[in-house]
Amino acid sequence: MSAPNGPWGSRDGAVSIPPTAVSEAPSPPQALDKGQHPAWALISTLLLGGFIWFVSGSWVVAVAALWGLLVHEYGHVLAMNRYGMGPAKIYIVPFLGGMARSQRLPSSEWDGVKVSLAGPAFGLFAAIPFFAGFFIVGGSAWLVGAFAIAMINLINLAPAPPLDGSKALGPVLARVHPMLEKAAMVAVGVVVVAWGVSNGSYILAAFLSLALIGHLRRGAWRPEGRTLTAREASMSVGLFVVTALACAGVALAALLPLAGSLEGAMAHGANFLRFGR
Repeated sequence: MSAPNGPWGSRDGAVSIPPTAVSEAPSPPQALDKGQHPAWALISTLLLGGFIWFVSGSWVVAVAALWGLLVHEYGHVLAMNRYGMGPAKIYIVPFLGGMARSQRLPSSEWDGVKVSLAGPAFGLFAAIPFFAGFFIVGGSAWLVGAFAIAMINLINLAPAPPLDGSKALGPVLARVHPMLEKAAMVAVGVVVVAWGVSNGSYILAAFLSLALIGHLRRGAWRPEGRTLTAREASMSVGLFVVTALACAGVALAALLPLAGSLEGAMAHGANFLRFGR
């Protein structure tokens, strides 16, 4: 069986399935996702970077956001490939961000939870070069970049579709009752959309609104894989909390030298998350 290598795909995107010894007709080859065309990936990256630069007014934030996004999505890719969902591919979406796409659904909700949290957890490694730049070269721009990376991963943990937090906590809530997951996702989704509108992130708010409507229209709320056991549900919550604390910790570590105190760093971080900033 041959498969394309790497998250960006290749020209050969099909799997050759050898015929079996059974006298039945062999199944047709299963087409694999070829991934985003390199030219369109480059154009999408430039559009996304330019948009972030225009909105933030900082090329450092734009570079950090793109780098953090790629590392974040590659974390999903590594987990997808590890749990038999690969070869996964990375797609860059102009003006919005990125996504990792698997070739098949997870075999269990527990695998799905681990895949969803792998992005924010692995994505924090993207901040290491920016912290290194601050200690070697100096300058607040490096810390601003590290803070941007931490916040990308932290915001992705919001339990609102289609963000990673909804895939990590959704199965836990559904184990209590399917309607609890649905109600929680809708409530948090409305709050996140309102947050985006109040802060002028209209494209993000529109995208999340469409995703929320799409989730509401789904016939089966949790269709994929074996459901969580009680132990896996507890571990899912624990992993989610640890990942969120790690993201918040990296954000505070980036703000601490700028604010001069832990209280000041926490105040700056809370100001970034408030409505209508």
